[in-house]
Amino acid sequence: MPYVCSLRMKTLRFTTLPGDGIGPEVMKVALEVINALGQKYDFATETSNHDVGGIGIDNHGEALPAATLSACEQADAILFGSVGGPKWENLPPKEQPERAALLPLRKAFELFANLRPGNLYPELADLSPLRPQTVADGIDVLCVRELTGGVYFGQPKRTETLENGELEAIDTMVYRSGEIERIIEIAVRAAGLRGGKICSVDKANVLETSVLWRQIVTERVRELDDSIELSHMYVDNAAMQLVRDPNQFDVLVTENMFGDILSDELAVICGSLGMLASASLGTGKNSMGLPFGLYEPAGGTAPDIAGKDLANPCAQVLSAALMLRYSFGLEEAAASIEQAVKETIRAGFRTGDLAQGGESVGTGEMGQAILERLT
Repeated sequence: MPYVCSLRMKTLRFTTLPGDGIGPEVMKVALEVINALGQKYDFATETSNHDVGGIGIDNHGEALPAATLSACEQADAILFGSVGGPKWENLPPKEQPERAALLPLRKAFELFANLRPGNLYPELADLSPLRPQTVADGIDVLCVRELTGGVYFGQPKRTETLENGELEAIDTMVYRSGEIERIIEIAVRAAGLRGGKICSVDKANVLETSVLWRQIVTERVRELDDSIELSHMYVDNAAMQLVRDPNQFDVLVTENMFGDILSDELAVICGSLGMLASASLGTGKNSMGLPFGLYEPAGGTAPDIAGKDLANPCAQVLSAALMLRYSFGLEEAAASIEQAVKETIRAGFRTGDLAQGGESVGTGEMGQAILERLT
């Protein structure tokens, strides 16, 4: 069940939220890449650019201005940069850019599925902390994380003083069958675009929620696509196996907390956040009948290099590719971007985060190299 839209000469309507730090300069590269593909793949773009995060606070008094949220509501997808930085760290936690911008966006659009590709190209294998022989052929794993349920959001959640004076803290892990079913549907569709394998990660030997998770996953995968090769793995073993042999996995799917941990582990073994994109898909459909999503790099704002033409634009460009794939059904265009980034790395282009002290290029030159390799 791939995400494919059959309309000809589509108009891609999306909102760009560059945010803070390096966000604006890497967003510029991503838009150039998208627009360069329009003629070949029969689409035009209709974009609007709005403040979010720290610049939203500076210009409008809030991290997610009403005009920004309204523009997102009228779009088919959001291409997000990054938010935050030292300038706003002294604000109350609830008003800081990260919490006051991203969390309300996730809530407003019911973004329940987070997709984090873990890609390490063979040419960058030296950046991984894993043994060279383990990553000699690179890494290509997709982690699909349920984003709105589990122990992070379950109620009751409190800390209280007991009669004997001890403090007691309570968190509650809750999952309903519908929450599990919808994340599995995303994983099955993603696996259909890749190697057709899903490993579902749980802790069914201990947790009731994981027993239900495993039951629903097994039933739903069989119903959706019985050609999918499904396996189950306990989360502690999955954490070990990612280090031992990451390429035994194709698509990992798991609940919120486990996915939070495993996706960060995957990011570390892939070497550089500057190469890692992410997608958060919502419950709603856009005007094309495809998932509404927010697409962003996995890294941060890097304020120390902002505006200096030093940032790696690849994660933002690859996030744009995910947007074309999932929210606009343009699989060939998405694959073209991903291949262009691979070819650019293969040709020896490196920004500072990838160069390991060697010769490096700037943001603009890296973007131009990607543009020249689009097919």
